[in-house]
Amino acid sequence: MKTFDVPEFYRSPIIAKVKHLRKTSDPRKKDFSPTRLDFGTVDIILPRHFGFCYGVENAIEIAYKALNENQGKRIFLLSQMIHNQEVNSDLVDRGIQFLMDTSGKQLIPFEALTPDDIVIVPAFGTTVEIEQMLAARGIEVKRYNTTCPFVEKVWNRSAKLGGDAYTIVIHGKPMHEETRATFSHASETGKALVVADRDEAAVLADFITGKRLLASFDDFFKGRYSEGFDPSIDLQRIGVVNQTTMLASDTQGIADFLKATMVQVYGKEHLHDHFADTRDTLCYATNDNQQATLALFESPADLAIVVGGFNSSNTSHLVELCEQHMPTIFIQTEEDLKSRSSVQSFNIHQNAVEDRLQVFPSHEKPAIVITSGASCPDSIVDRVIRKVVDFYQSVAPIEEVLTQVERRVSRV
Repeated sequence: MKTFDVPEFYRSPIIAKVKHLRKTSDPRKKDFSPTRLDFGTVDIILPRHFGFCYGVENAIEIAYKALNENQGKRIFLLSQMIHNQEVNSDLVDRGIQFLMDTSGKQLIPFEALTPDDIVIVPAFGTTVEIEQMLAARGIEVKRYNTTCPFVEKVWNRSAKLGGDAYTIVIHGKPMHEETRATFSHASETGKALVVADRDEAAVLADFITGKRLLASFDDFFKGRYSEGFDPSIDLQRIGVVNQTTMLASDTQGIADFLKATMVQVYGKEHLHDHFADTRDTLCYATNDNQQATLALFESPADLAIVVGGFNSSNTSHLVELCEQHMPTIFIQTEEDLKSRSSVQSFNIHQNAVEDRLQVFPSHEKPAIVITSGASCPDSIVDRVIRKVVDFYQSVAPIEEVLTQVERRVSRV
């Protein structure tokens, strides 16, 4: 696996040590059991996989390379580099400006760009239309294009589906940058449609089976299908891809459901002519993080702390998983942990930050899970661990705790 030149202040002595030990003892990633940091009066439990992924590290390396190579020039990001406030704030502090917000709203008009300007394409990628517009203004789009390779993999899969006359059904959040980019690229070679969840997939199935009149198709999917889309024709052959940060189980459930729908309408013997049985298009990091989170629940814990950007899709899905098994708080940095009795946590259901009181367990030696999304630097998780440990008395020194982990791992 390639290594990246990520600024040192994004790295963490604690997390780097733990990840190195686990990688050395389990290079093929067969063991998804968590790592327990025993501080004596509190246990911190870390999943096997969490934090920065390949695509994020690649994007950060390219962004800082652009800064170093173009001093004195105007440097722009199409939108947030990744969904992490600390990363984006640091880039802004170094002079980078955003052209759009995460919803696509223009902050700086494209007309203000000149061929001398530098434009960085974020890890989510961008639409074909924006690429063409930038190229027309003399901007070298590919020079600092940080699009994640796993997003591009979805685009390639979509191109093949479209070339084989399948409509590409994209499971994703309709307004997410990645979904908008995938929709645009998919529409280049075929017809495309976005469904947000299983409920919308059920509505789509009703149109396929004839339970709903096609005349009402626009009422449900307006603005989420490609130009010239004809549901009477374009729903006869479909294949499913996804926004890479969605829950794997949700995407697989939607694919299986739509596959069964096509069997119902056309018969099993004709399934291949109507449904492209694609493999899940989640990136490896999203899948690993989700599987590692599920492995956490095999042992009891008192509280989960999920760290990451509040607008991060993959992080919000980690929160969803944890909430099903234990009390969970969602924070951006250690500063949201005001005290042992008061924290500020983001409620993904209400889409708002709320004050949470007495979330930390009061009994002797609690077990606290700490994990983070793929766009969260390990340095933030490091600070969260130290802040949590400071809430407890008579804790073991971190060096001693890491030595214990090393001994346990070496015995495996």
